[in-house]
Amino acid sequence: MSATFRILITLVSLLTFLPADLVAEDSLAVIRRRGTLRWGADREGGGPFVFHKPGNPEQLVGFESEIASLIAAHIGVQAQFVQGQWDKLPDMLDRGDFDIVLNGFEYSEERAAVYGTTTPYYLYELQLLVRRDNVTIGSWDDLRRQLADKGGQISLLGGAAAETFTTDYFGDDVDLALFDGVTDAMRATELGADNIIANVQDLPIWNFYSNAFPNLRAVGSPVGQGFYVGLIRRSETTLLAAANEALLEGRRSGRLQNIFARYGMWNSAQARYTQDLLNSATQSSGSASTAAAASASQPMVTAEPDPLLAKSASPSGLDAVRERGWLLVQAATITVALSCLAMPLAIGIGLSAALLRLYGNRVLAKIAGLYVEVVRGTPLVLQLYVIYFLIPEFAAFLIPGSQFSISAFWSAVLGLAMNYSAYEAEIYRAGLQAVPKGQMEAAMALGMPRNLAIRRILIPQATRIVIPPVTNDFIALFKDTAACSVITVVELSKEYYIHARDTQAVVSLGLLTAFLYLAMSYPLSVLAGRLEKYLGSEAA
Repeated sequence: MSATFRILITLVSLLTFLPADLVAEDSLAVIRRRGTLRWGADREGGGPFVFHKPGNPEQLVGFESEIASLIAAHIGVQAQFVQGQWDKLPDMLDRGDFDIVLNGFEYSEERAAVYGTTTPYYLYELQLLVRRDNVTIGSWDDLRRQLADKGGQISLLGGAAAETFTTDYFGDDVDLALFDGVTDAMRATELGADNIIANVQDLPIWNFYSNAFPNLRAVGSPVGQGFYVGLIRRSETTLLAAANEALLEGRRSGRLQNIFARYGMWNSAQARYTQDLLNSATQSSGSASTAAAASASQPMVTAEPDPLLAKSASPSGLDAVRERGWLLVQAATITVALSCLAMPLAIGIGLSAALLRLYGNRVLAKIAGLYVEVVRGTPLVLQLYVIYFLIPEFAAFLIPGSQFSISAFWSAVLGLAMNYSAYEAEIYRAGLQAVPKGQMEAAMALGMPRNLAIRRILIPQATRIVIPPVTNDFIALFKDTAACSVITVVELSKEYYIHARDTQAVVSLGLLTAFLYLAMSYPLSVLAGRLEKYLGSEAA
């Protein structure tokens, strides 16, 4: 083994930070010692899954929030919410950011082949929605005829079971409009945007948001039954068994049924499914009880729908700004922190790359040029994904069992710094080349070493030249922090989407968000202008 390779292995080993005995320890024991069950979900998905309680936005509620607490109580710990982007939650689970995913993930054979799936905790159905003024569609068959005769699109949440069901029902030729948020899909249908004439929605979601979309109506009976399940890493069998025990005990005690009732989700289909589960559990336990006896012993549902939980009751307009505005201000501080930490790093890396390209030897110049082209030629989202998800996997490949990881915040800082460093490198290269060659020649003629001449003569003049484009990049960086939501960083844009979709106060919260971005960028523009004027007068 070469000395270089041994040094690399040693460095990676030091970065793992965790001893080997923790790696091999049973996950349930780790959770109990930690005292918390970390569960992942996306607040942007809204109710009835997980959302901010109307009147008290600091408190997170939702039927899955209560299920997480139910499972945690069974284990003997507290539930701890961890925010993540919905389509990235499985990746974050693999990474170890939380112990279980509870966020409306439907059971599928594909998911069950990769993850441990809990016993289904809710049986959902799909509901067809159309505009209230569209009287020609009264069934799925009517929708098929209208699509064939006049065309149109069906709005859906991308990646959800509704997409699979709709494609299977209408065939691959159906024109689908896929959205990242369920409320966006319903709003587009209500507005008839881009010839969207219908929406297929999970019934619990429609029941929750129906009062927020008065111009939509349900068509026909619910169809396409499926199950919501929790996702757990496949290797963590003891945690999966504990979660399943908690869910079964919740049904036997009636606690789970009453959670659904408070959120207006309890219906006849759910009652039949619960009875079948209890009957099956009774028979598999070896009890002599008959199905009828099991039915007689099923706890009664005593809870009534809570007006603040069963239907969307979030504030709108100026009320939303008064109640949720300070949450946007808090998120803006994350945006400022990301930008102010990333930009100096980007300038430092970029200036170094520019100097290497102009004054380094051939090998270093080629390496610096390759760095700039690779970083500039790949998307920021991909770079963030590599830093946050793939680097820990590479570390685990080098040292099996290692648990090295970079936090989401510092992954975002590093990703933004790397991405912008490529652009700063080209800006500084242009600035250095804009300094008259006679400046360097005069310095060297006076006996000044080249490195000192670069530091004392070229870089100060180049800095004055590049202030406007660097300032422009700094302002753009404030807005590009929005991409960091893919690795769970909740900055201003993500916080806006969460509350805009929850409250439907798109305009009022949007205006506040725009004002906050302006408040961040305008002082920077003023400061840059004064700095440019000051350096110009100094040079004169």
